[in-house]
Formats: sequence, structure tokens, C-alpha cells
Amino acid sequence: MERIAYIRQKEKEYHETCYKEHELFQSGSWLHKPVAFVLEVAEKLDKPLRILDLGCGVGRHSIPLAKYGSVDCVDLLPIALEKLMEYGNQHNVAHKLTCMEAEIDTMHIEENTYDYIVAISSLEHVSSEAVLRKFLRRMKVGTRANGMHYFVVNSNIEETDVLTGVKLEPLLEVNMKTEDMLALLDDTYRGWTSIKREVKHLQFTIQRDKQDIHLKTDAITYVVQRS
Repeated sequence: MERIAYIRQKEKEYHETCYKEHELFQSGSWLHKPVAFVLEVAEKLDKPLRILDLGCGVGRHSIPLAKYGSVDCVDLLPIALEKLMEYGNQHNVAHKLTCMEAEIDTMHIEENTYDYIVAISSLEHVSSEAVLRKFLRRMKVGTRANGMHYFVVNSNIEETDVLTGVKLEPLLEVNMKTEDMLALLDDTYRGWTSIKREVKHLQFTIQRDKQDIHLKTDAITYVVQRS
């Protein structure tokens, strides 16, 4: 568990810095805009929706999703939830947002509760592959008939020190091979309707501890609907 605690502390530091330096929906960071297809999927579902946004951050998806119903916003960082409500007030949707400070690993989901569950770059931050399997099953039970899940999950992550070229151990709790992650998802969602199953090979530079890190990842977009 020391490894998990270390990874989460570094993630906390990285995100806190990002949230302080960048405003939501302003260009210059990944907070600039939501994933467009997340909203397109919401458009297709019967309204009003009960939505769960896992790893919501400061509201990149929660705030635009509030147009379609109520949103339960889950994040580990208090600063993220505080800023989420500030932005929610600015965009006149705070009354549709419920903040939940929690680790995804342990959070409870009531049966037959949600129409739409969104997890953008958050499922890989559970503590183990076994926990991921259990949590996916928990989400399925918590989903209403015709409800949908929208995931972006990172896999095959590699990190390199830009200055020295030295390979680093990726600071990610669950770093599965892409084919293994897809197999896990396909097995879990057997019987559900596949809407989108796509892998994008991405690479970019981030800064951690004032150190430039080159990061390569396979970003899996996985969208399914309960039959």
C-alpha cells in the first residue's frame, strides 16, 4: 500500500497545481473542454438523467452534463470539489450537482440508480486489477435499464525523463496491457450493447516535481449500453 499512497500523493500534487494554474473551459490545458462524445451520448438518452461522474475533477464534464439532469460528482481531492461548486455557481448549475469526496475503490453505489456513468481517466486509479473488476460489477448493478457507461481508460503507459532519457516507473495504480484491459472490459460487459470501442495512441509531456516527463499511453474509449 505504500506504493499506492505514494502514487496518489503525486497525483494529488499534480492535479492541485493544475487546478490552481488553469481555469475551467479556458484554453491552455486539458480543462479546456469536455470530450464531445460524452455529451452526444447524453443527448440520446431519455431525460432527465441521473448521472455519476467518477473522478469529476473541477467539472469538465459534470457541469455540461448538468444540462441533462442531476450529477453525482465523485473525486478524492477536496480542492477539486470546492472549485467544482464555484464553477457550478458561475454556470448556474450548482443546484444540480452533488459532491462526494471518496476513493472509487470503496464507494458504494445503490442498485438501479444511474442512467449514465462517466469515468474519464479515473478507473485506472483504483488500487488493483481485482478491485477494478469488482467495481465494474458494482457499477453494472447500479445502472438502470438502457443506461450507459462511458469510460476513457489509459493502458500501456510509459514514462521517460525528458532531460536524461531514463525510463521511469509509471505513476499509475493499474497499468495493464491494452489487450488485457480490453479483454477485461469485454468480459465484464458481455450481454451489453457496444456503442464505441476505440484505442488512441497518445504521447505528450507533463511536469511533475518541476521535472518534464514524456508520457506515452493507449487511451481506450469504451462506451456500452445496458440491454
